[in-house]
Amino acid sequence: MEDVRIKVEGMTCQHCQMRVHDAIAALDGVTMVNVDLEAGEVVVSYDSSMIDIEEIKQAVRDADYQVVEEEETCPVPTLDGVKLMTEGIASIPVEAEAKDEAPRPKTAQSPPPKTELFPPGRTGKTTISVTGMTCASCVQNIEKGLGTLPGVIKAVVNLTTEKAVVEYDPAQVGPGQFTKTITDLGYGVVGESVTLHITGMTCASCVQNIEQGLGKLDGVLKVSVNLTTEKGTVEFDPGRITVQDIIKAVTDIGYGAEEIKGVDVDREREAREKEILSQKRNLILALILAVPVSVGEMGQNIAPLVNAIPGIMGFLGNDYFQFIFATLVMLLPGRQFFTGAYKGLKHGATDMNLLIAAGTGSAYLISTASVFLDLGAGFEHKYFGTAVMLIAFIVLGRYLEANSRGKTSEAIKKLMGLQARTARIVVDKTEREVPIEDVKPGDIVVVRPGEKLPVDGTVIEGRSALDESMLTGESIPVEKNVGDEVIGATINKTGSFKYRATRVGADTALAQIIKLVEDAQTSKAPIQRIADIVAGHFIVTVMSIALVAFFYWYFIGFERLDIETNYGIASPFLAALLIAITVLVIACPCAVGLATPIAVMVGTGKGAENGILIKGGEALETAQNLDTIVFDKTGTLTRGEPQLTDVVPAGGVSEDTVLMLAAVAEKGSEHPLGEAIVKGAAARGIDIPNGQDFNAIAGHGVQVTYEGSRVLLGTRKLMTDNGMDPAPLNNSMEAMENDGKTAMLIAKDNEIMGVIAVADTLKEHSAEAVEYLQEMGITTVMITGDNRLTAEAIARQVGIDRVLAEVLPQDKAAEVKKLQAEGAKVAMVGDGINDAPALMQADIGIALGSGTDVAMESAQIVLIKDDLRDVVSSIELSKRTMGKIKQGLFWAFAYNTAGIPLALGVFGPYLIAPALAALFMAMSSVSVTANALLLKRFRLKRQEAV
Repeated sequence: MEDVRIKVEGMTCQHCQMRVHDAIAALDGVTMVNVDLEAGEVVVSYDSSMIDIEEIKQAVRDADYQVVEEEETCPVPTLDGVKLMTEGIASIPVEAEAKDEAPRPKTAQSPPPKTELFPPGRTGKTTISVTGMTCASCVQNIEKGLGTLPGVIKAVVNLTTEKAVVEYDPAQVGPGQFTKTITDLGYGVVGESVTLHITGMTCASCVQNIEQGLGKLDGVLKVSVNLTTEKGTVEFDPGRITVQDIIKAVTDIGYGAEEIKGVDVDREREAREKEILSQKRNLILALILAVPVSVGEMGQNIAPLVNAIPGIMGFLGNDYFQFIFATLVMLLPGRQFFTGAYKGLKHGATDMNLLIAAGTGSAYLISTASVFLDLGAGFEHKYFGTAVMLIAFIVLGRYLEANSRGKTSEAIKKLMGLQARTARIVVDKTEREVPIEDVKPGDIVVVRPGEKLPVDGTVIEGRSALDESMLTGESIPVEKNVGDEVIGATINKTGSFKYRATRVGADTALAQIIKLVEDAQTSKAPIQRIADIVAGHFIVTVMSIALVAFFYWYFIGFERLDIETNYGIASPFLAALLIAITVLVIACPCAVGLATPIAVMVGTGKGAENGILIKGGEALETAQNLDTIVFDKTGTLTRGEPQLTDVVPAGGVSEDTVLMLAAVAEKGSEHPLGEAIVKGAAARGIDIPNGQDFNAIAGHGVQVTYEGSRVLLGTRKLMTDNGMDPAPLNNSMEAMENDGKTAMLIAKDNEIMGVIAVADTLKEHSAEAVEYLQEMGITTVMITGDNRLTAEAIARQVGIDRVLAEVLPQDKAAEVKKLQAEGAKVAMVGDGINDAPALMQADIGIALGSGTDVAMESAQIVLIKDDLRDVVSSIELSKRTMGKIKQGLFWAFAYNTAGIPLALGVFGPYLIAPALAALFMAMSSVSVTANALLLKRFRLKRQEAV
């Protein structure tokens, strides 16, 4: 076995890396391929008796890359039994082929398979957790910064969820550049953490090898390896690298590694709690330092206070004391604002930090200068108290806001908390408890009473009742028998049972719901564009207004209103500066930026808690304007399977006899109508004996022999063809048929015994849901492929306004389009694959959770519980959420509309002090958040009915 290093030119991305690897790995005799994208080289382990260097180089050329023909191709010395270690190179072993496989040609005769990490035309998508955002301007800064990177298609940043979602072309840009851009702008990026048990380490050099090897992987943020405990902690960006990639890198270096389960990896929650704790500490420190300074400043103007406690007030009012304490406030709790403003300005970005830093910094600097320099008349008064109280009130606002934002994400926290941590699976006929991550599809899972189900699956043994309220909001347990599907995180209430795992990990229903809710809460409603436009220009506009106000009061307003006489401020500079500071502080874009995302987050979270999954802000905004709801019939309004509805006996015959004979005729039949009759008889406790000589009469019915008698079940024609007159039961049959039911006659030995009817019955709450919608002024429409008679009969039962009958599946979308052409805002409610085109054509597609995956993928709203009243609830929730958004935006804009003129002195100078302006600014954001949180009181229609 030999090793060779080959220099390759032309590799520019991970796609190229995989392409070169696959080209070489396809050759017979190659056992290991290491492709180093950054170094532009490949290290290959190969059997020289089967292949030579030139064949390897030719494979690279065939993959459309160049081989550097100098002294670059050189053997790589390795020790027997020791793995080759090339730092920064991803090692991918080539699987050995079966010995009996026919040998392949040593030279590639055709281009090798080209496995593409991102095929042409496909885009990448990553979600990054961001810290340090405080207002809508921060969102704009990050979106603009990411948007300027070549290859970025779309960047959406959500202030409330503290996430950035980026769509990009992987051939041009990657997550590494996104992280760097965000951190360069002065914000933080939260990674995840994994703890590994590492084996094979013997000395400090082993620790260095692992730390250096992992540290060079794209996406690894921090590595710490401990030789004594044999543990390694790796902080990484999950958008760029996975735990499996990290473990593989350790094993490629030559050591063993496995993940230690049960370690808390909720880094986002940890970061949020860290932010709350940090702001709490800043607030306590700011108050301890700021209150004495503020009291000392007030004492300069309140003679009775000084006379009452002259010693204390003299000390607190001392210029040097105030300077020292104010400096501590600026350097400790206030530092975040100045560093944030500096980092933003360094990259041409402006945010709320700039306004705060400019306002507090100018008050602090002019006061400091007046302490150490003789600035003349008017500068005897210091404004340290103003500066420090500004910082204190703003930190208070940030602390309250951080707490409020934490409450908006409770829906996600609740969903994540539902997940079981371990599972009991059957291995070699014995039960073994394993971490949930180790469960694989096909494993047999054992569940006992009171336990949570770890993953999704199908019952294979036993029966029980499950509490599915986590998924549907319905508190009544659901019976589960062999063959029924069960969902992970639901709770087993009664008996023990076994089930086969079908969906695990990220594929479970709970994981998909969490992902859907996270995506929805990160998305933006179209109405937020107003806030984004305002925020994009707000900071610069406010700075300009403050500058204009300063010059006006300095050159004109000071003399015109005789500020020195009326307000006791002798310096025009100080008089103008106080007004400018007040303008800077009171102008708060935070509330404008929070109004939409917080309401969307609370609204979608409330829906998710109750089995209504709304896929984003756009769906919320559109749903509030709906005026027409189109229901598919089968499986949506109705149960989707026939059920026995009527049994009408002829004179002198009992209902049970008629039903028993019909069930005997249909026993063993696979026809849906026959199955409905048999199930109906069994449900009534009727014993169903076997018949003989079963014969299906095409288009008419069935014939069977029972206890020597001939039994017929079918149409009128079947009866008349056999010499019987169905006229006496015609009225009953016509009444059933007018209600959309399928009526069948039953006869024994040429005597008609009665008539039975089967129909696809309405779901329990269909009529109630339609009634609610009509009370809301919404037009209801039913669309079906059934004949008009049956369709109109169902429509009458449910109370539908308009019927679209005999519509082929492929024409449903066209019918929705016709309604839209009439000016209607249409929602389509369906559950099947054939409903998917109509769901996508409608303004809003609403899919039932009991339906197909295709239908749910095509819809903007998914109703997990099979209850049509949730259609009503989803519309009402959308209206409530949009109402909160509009209220939040109104008060945010109203606050700034009133606050800025007040600060400018339009109604008179100094009506509001700078410190009070800071308090008002903080309270505006908190009030908008608190208003949105009121959505948590929303109750669904099915909850109101209880």
